[in-house]
Amino acid sequence: MQRTFVAILVIIAFGALVMRYSRGRTVKALGENRTTTSRDGTTIAYTKRGSGPPLIIVDGVFCYRENGPATEVASLLAEHYTVFTYDRRGRGESGDTAPYTLEGEIDDLRAVAKEAGATPLVLGISSGAALTLQAVASGVGAKRIALYEPPYEVDGNPRRLEGATERLQSFISGGDRAGAVRFFMTDVFGAPRAFVMAMPFLMPTSWKRNKLVVHTAPYDLMILADRSVLKERSSSISIPTLVIGGQESPKGLRDAVTAVANALPNGKSRFLPGQNHNISGPVLVPVLFEYFGTT
Repeated sequence: MQRTFVAILVIIAFGALVMRYSRGRTVKALGENRTTTSRDGTTIAYTKRGSGPPLIIVDGVFCYRENGPATEVASLLAEHYTVFTYDRRGRGESGDTAPYTLEGEIDDLRAVAKEAGATPLVLGISSGAALTLQAVASGVGAKRIALYEPPYEVDGNPRRLEGATERLQSFISGGDRAGAVRFFMTDVFGAPRAFVMAMPFLMPTSWKRNKLVVHTAPYDLMILADRSVLKERSSSISIPTLVIGGQESPKGLRDAVTAVANALPNGKSRFLPGQNHNISGPVLVPVLFEYFGTT
């Protein structure tokens, strides 16, 4: 009970910090908004901000330019980089050509990378980190990549992903988007049920935005289900890769950070004291400055 209460306080505090640092603004309100076209004709909306070497942020589940920690992170990174933040397909102002394929998502990132005009640095967050690995393994050019807690299952630490896609699809096809969000956050992500039940009242804007894009959550599960980038295709990811985790994250996520770093030819891991899966921009960004370089 005490651990659940502490977890709830952490998540609430994170939400308050995001609102504090973004002051209610979103990525779209802070940069230059443009679109590009993926290979299958899907329109991909992105925001460009800052100056310096190009850096692309690849968001995780539920997150897009109007939802999640990217506003704070992008604002801090824009001090030294030209930051590209985009709505993954099916989210925000980007299109969603059916049927969904992993190759289509990879082509979306390829299209944004082309807009960068030079080989970019890439920051992948959560399931966006898994998409980043897939893209690099498929030939999308990147100078260096940083991955924050890619949530792969590792041996001995099952995260109950089996059957999750089918359950999500049943909620979505039945029109129960709230039920889909609750299922994903509790049964898949492992958030405290008490917090998830209270989230519509504690964080109504985030809850509404999560419901708007929950139909894309199965896409992330499909990406995570393909572990070839950690096995037979890992040798194709030869660029320097920093896999970052929080020391306070659940053991399964910490084990995944180590497993991903060990699977890659030039991978290394780093754990941030006092941090968990909810990214703190002021803590993460100095680590990225050090790793990516600022000149």
